[in-house]
Amino acid sequence: MPDMSASASLAMTHLVTLAKEVDEDKVTPGVLGFIVFAVMALAVWGLMKSMNRHMGRVDFDEAPDGAGASGKGDADQASGKASPAKG
Repeated sequence: MPDMSASASLAMTHLVTLAKEVDEDKVTPGVLGFIVFAVMALAVWGLMKSMNRHMGRVDFDEAPDGAGASGKGDADQASGKASPAKG
């Protein structure tokens, strides 16, 4: 197995020379900023996926217009259930 310290040393010398070319007065978000942004993006994606799954489980059947005239609304009010507003 080849010695990895030589290649690691060579890579570090190239990275150090690149780091010295960066303007020290310039502020950049860096790796930490990217990691925070990526975590937030994954969290939003997960929340949207969960919301879509939960919205798909909602079973909403709208009552036809004729059902309100049959007196069903009075029975719902007596039992304490709320009926949707018309109009």
